[in-house]
Amino acid sequence: MDYSDIGLWVVQGLLAFAMIASGGMKAATPREKLMTRMAWVAGFPTWAPVAIGAAEVAGGIGLILPWVTGIVPVLTPVAGACLAILMVGAVKVHADHSDLKGGIPAGVLGLLCIIVAVGRSL
Repeated sequence: MDYSDIGLWVVQGLLAFAMIASGGMKAATPREKLMTRMAWVAGFPTWAPVAIGAAEVAGGIGLILPWVTGIVPVLTPVAGACLAILMVGAVKVHADHSDLKGGIPAGVLGLLCIIVAVGRSL
């Protein structure tokens, strides 16, 4: 195991934690409560925050599980790429709501997802 592999594991672990925590919160929190903290929720269908949260949780699991188990490890870079696309959408939504505070973390997470996708593809 070389340093780049260790670095990728650290990034994957942090990303998985962030995605599972944030996605789980979106999927499990009632819509009315989410709207008090996230203005964008009001402009989306009722099912959208749950679907976005489920996608984040699935992606977070996909960042770790396939690579650890060796079962279809190609799913790890795919999960990274899919989460990066999801984060591009998140940045757009935050920008549309003039929410720089929410857009920056989404952008950083998106860049880290790209690093995992590329790093695990090579």
